[in-house]
Amino acid sequence: MSFRTGLIVNVRTALAAVLLLPLLSACAKTDVPVSIHGVNYSGEIFRYFIVDPNDKKNNGGGETIDPYGAGGTMCCFSLPEKWRPGIKVQINATHRQRKQAGVRMPEVSETQIVEVPAYANGKPGELWVLRGENGELSVISSDYQPDHVKWPGKIKGWPVPSLEYQRERWQVYMDHEQMYVDFYEKMLAELRDTPEKRAKDAWEYAKKNDPKSISSYSGPEDARYREVLKIHYMSSLADSKKKVAQLQKERP
Repeated sequence: MSFRTGLIVNVRTALAAVLLLPLLSACAKTDVPVSIHGVNYSGEIFRYFIVDPNDKKNNGGGETIDPYGAGGTMCCFSLPEKWRPGIKVQINATHRQRKQAGVRMPEVSETQIVEVPAYANGKPGELWVLRGENGELSVISSDYQPDHVKWPGKIKGWPVPSLEYQRERWQVYMDHEQMYVDFYEKMLAELRDTPEKRAKDAWEYAKKNDPKSISSYSGPEDARYREVLKIHYMSSLADSKKKVAQLQKERP
């Protein structure tokens, strides 16, 4: 082989290798898309968005999770097919601190880069973004859910609301039902003390919002209409009081 011929062959070989590099790189790419879930073990509302620190296009999340709650299924985030030490995820998180003395607290944003621990079963599973009770952020790759016996996380099971939080939520429901008790007691008192005004106000409201309900009556002076109002108020009051009594029994 002449020097010229050998040179041409070497150039062609080198060129072929250069052209083949992208194909080899594509074949070597072994990332796997996985679903994303969020679980909030804290008593604060939590929102998250995750990003691959080495590839900003690889990102996902964005949902808001209630205290002691879990989010839905988000798509998608890519993880290496084979686990290795040093796989990292950047978590951009926002939480709202608990109310203090009725004051609405501002949102707090934070960014943490956390490491993905070894995959459960040795393969990439769904990526779980966790916020611990103390606000610590972490991730786990697992196709097992938190209540599964093979769940690899340190915290086992789904979030369990604290007694304090349960009582806060209970008070919200109690206040809601007590509001109706107070409302219907007020309606009955007005119907007793100022029947003309109460019947007229109820009539005008029904004429605007539910005209069919008054179609069989002559007007707010109609004795039958006032009696129907009384029965409605008394029945609604009884239902509301029943709900309040039930909630009192169920207080955490």
